[in-house]
Amino acid sequence: MEDEHQEGEHWILCPLCQSKTRTKIRNDTILIKFPLFCPKCKAEILINIRKLHMTIIKRPDAKTQSR
Repeated sequence: MEDEHQEGEHWILCPLCQSKTRTKIRNDTILIKFPLFCPKCKAEILINIRKLHMTIIKRPDAKTQSR
């Protein structure tokens, strides 16, 4: 029975660096204004997901340089 659940689960990929995030979704998952964090590029992006299709709402602002 676990195999049925794992078939429909997918990792969300970061829209900026295309690496795997720590968030999984299923075929019937709906996310609205979800703050997706990428552990690789350390960016937080607001996204919508419906039927495994991701739409980016807001990209992160440019990072300021530290002195």
